[in-house]
Amino acid sequence: MPDHQLMSDKEFDELDRFLMSERCSDEAMTMDALHGYLTAIAIGPDPVSTDEWLPRVWGPAPEDEPEFRTASQADHIRRLCERMLDDIIVTLAVAPKEFEPLFCEHLWKGKPVLDAEAWAWGFTEGMQLRASAWQALQTSAQAGLLRAIYLLGAEEIKEEEVALVDDPLKCHKLAIEIEASLPQIHRFWAAQKKLKAH
Repeated sequence: MPDHQLMSDKEFDELDRFLMSERCSDEAMTMDALHGYLTAIAIGPDPVSTDEWLPRVWGPAPEDEPEFRTASQADHIRRLCERMLDDIIVTLAVAPKEFEPLFCEHLWKGKPVLDAEAWAWGFTEGMQLRASAWQALQTSAQAGLLRAIYLLGAEEIKEEEVALVDDPLKCHKLAIEIEASLPQIHRFWAAQKKLKAH
């Protein structure tokens, strides 16, 4: 899809502002969580329609849906979310090794560290939409590819795992691990889809 126009900075900022605005509930995803969520949908085993994934962007409950000014604003914001997903799909298809997850960056002891917690949480939420299909990876020899996403993104981790995420530097290393694992997760599902097609 060489003619695909990637989302512009202006569109990105517009969606970011909307998600942080009064029109959205406190439960709405932030841009990094949304990027993780859409990455799981783009990379995962089975297609998910916009009507299925979009409501979760606003929050877990139906009443979390934003108060759009007009129907055309609702359509416009929906299209921006879909564009973000399309960008992820295209990048993974054309150049999976160049795909960059949208992590936050903080200074810790004077050095920049990556914070992938919201992104990993979003990815985990995206996996839930096709939880049974994701089992194929979770029970395979490559299940370790999801380890860093699980450690940073799960609502709860085991007591003995807390020491793996108890300082920003450890979390930074897990963020790097996530980035390295994504092309391999993509390859895993691409191979599975090929098998299904034959």
